[in-house]
Amino acid sequence: MKSTTLAFCQIEYASPEYDDSLRLRYRILRAPLGLDYTEEQIIEEWDSYHFGLYDQNQFLKACLTFKAIDEHTLKMRQVVVDQDVQGQGLGKILVSQAEHWALNQGFKNIELHARDTAVPFYLSMDYIAEGAPFVEVGIAHQKMEKHISQQIAL
Repeated sequence: MKSTTLAFCQIEYASPEYDDSLRLRYRILRAPLGLDYTEEQIIEEWDSYHFGLYDQNQFLKACLTFKAIDEHTLKMRQVVVDQDVQGQGLGKILVSQAEHWALNQGFKNIELHARDTAVPFYLSMDYIAEGAPFVEVGIAHQKMEKHISQQIAL
């Protein structure tokens, strides 16, 4: 899949596109762990920033969520790429575009909890591991962060 056929878009909370993102996140991230979303978890996302990467047919292929921690820092959450396009660079496109959005909004730092299998991906995108690995939702994670204020380029 070529990046010229992709569109990066902000997704409005409680919209049909948001519902699509919940389904994609559930299918890839939650169902394999036997987890579902609670109503409270969905309600808590009302003040988050949601983004999607759409193909030329307007199908959602990847998405992520940012939650503001403070005026300078965002927490990246629920990063997912649909199984049929994994390994084609969509994750890097999605995260890069989201970083640019964050920088344009005045944020300087992004932090996240990466599943152990995703740590190499984030290291390749200049995120830095912080502290010791820990268990979250029953699997190993690593806290990671990136200072975006000085080094983002398309």
